[in-house]
Amino acid sequence: MDGLKIDEVAKQSGLTKRTIRYYEQIGILPSPPRSEGGFRLYSQEHVDFLKKITNAKEVLGFTLQELQEFITLSDMLELQRMDYRKVKGTSLQKEKLEKVYHTVNEQLKLIEQKKKNILKLETDLVSLRDRAKEALIRFEKEET
Repeated sequence: MDGLKIDEVAKQSGLTKRTIRYYEQIGILPSPPRSEGGFRLYSQEHVDFLKKITNAKEVLGFTLQELQEFITLSDMLELQRMDYRKVKGTSLQKEKLEKVYHTVNEQLKLIEQKKKNILKLETDLVSLRDRAKEALIRFEKEET
């Protein structure tokens, strides 16, 4: 059976072997088949999936729980898109398209909430910086 060993996957994905195993353990990464000797044999799809996960985690700042939800929605969206393609040109098309729309909306809600959290943090930090600057100005005036 051909496949990539975990060392190769770690190198290509930029993750540690421990992280890859952990993602598999908690259900983020689908379990790969194993060799007769019990070694995990990953595919290029696993590597691509890990890169996608890393991107979502780093760029969007998702927690593992948010990441699992995002991935679940992504998987659901892919299945819905395939269903939509199968019924294209039929009366079921609208129903399938509504499901796609709803799932994309859920993903956007996750991203919107993350953006709100980031903006709140930024506002809090700007406020703290401004108060610190005002305090520094007062100290400088008192010293002169």
